[in-house]
Amino acid sequence: MKRLLFMLNPQAGQRKANRFMPDMIRLFIEAGYVCEPYVTGAAGEATRVIAGCPRKYDLVVCAGGDGTLNETVSGMLAAGMDCPVGYVPCGTTNDYAASIGLSPDVMQATHDILEGRVQTVDVGRFNGRHFIYTATCGAFAKASYATPQAAKNVLGHAAYVFAGIRDLTAIKPFHMRVRADELALEDDFVFCSITNSTSVGGILQLDAQLVALNDGRFEVTMVRNPINPAQLSSIIVGLTTQSVPNDMIHFFSAKHIDIECDEAVEWTLDGEREAATDSVSMENLHSAVRIMIPRSVTSAPFEWHKEDAEL
Repeated sequence: MKRLLFMLNPQAGQRKANRFMPDMIRLFIEAGYVCEPYVTGAAGEATRVIAGCPRKYDLVVCAGGDGTLNETVSGMLAAGMDCPVGYVPCGTTNDYAASIGLSPDVMQATHDILEGRVQTVDVGRFNGRHFIYTATCGAFAKASYATPQAAKNVLGHAAYVFAGIRDLTAIKPFHMRVRADELALEDDFVFCSITNSTSVGGILQLDAQLVALNDGRFEVTMVRNPINPAQLSSIIVGLTTQSVPNDMIHFFSAKHIDIECDEAVEWTLDGEREAATDSVSMENLHSAVRIMIPRSVTSAPFEWHKEDAEL
């Protein structure tokens, strides 16, 4: 008998998954799984529960936001689980879900997990902690955790945009020394994003034809500190029209990134706050996780690998 662990975050987004929980469990049972549901009650709980699981599972499914997926994958990696993970996106922006073609409809996403195919994806490691799709600091970064939930529920992506533009004009720049593979940079920056996604916060959009989520490399965006209105305009235009790199925005890819700052800087990992630090080491864990995606998603933003097979 196949076993399935089902993790539900009841606080995610507008809590839309809660009322569908019985229907999702019914589908899992009808597909031949013994389903073990678990409803989380605090940040980090999914990671702790999964990391301590004494049983092996054939499939782990999480319903929540991108932070819930982060906790689930982190727990699976800590436990050495090699089974696929299914993701029912129920957060506010669902950046990563959009990047890999998951449906925002709860029941359709559940069907796609059970009827879809396995896809390998990269995972990032940030000073020992895992992230699925982004590590970000500076303008826009704190919007993901500082924007009130009520505003997110009403405005959605716009809530992040409004908060991010405010940050861009008011945030104190940070001086960074960056080494990314063979590239070296040193400058004052107001935004830094290391991503494995085509969208970050609904603000930064990357061309899916230029991004592969299983190529062993991050996409890196670094925005220099604007000192006049023309430079600020160049930044806004570049981010909103994908016209990067330009004179104010560095854009490149790398497998490994080391960053040193003159003072501690706060980061967010997959939209969740990370403690401030003045030294960061990030590496790309190539094809570290297998995730279920709809069969209709056949190419971008992925490279095909022979391990991308059916469940």
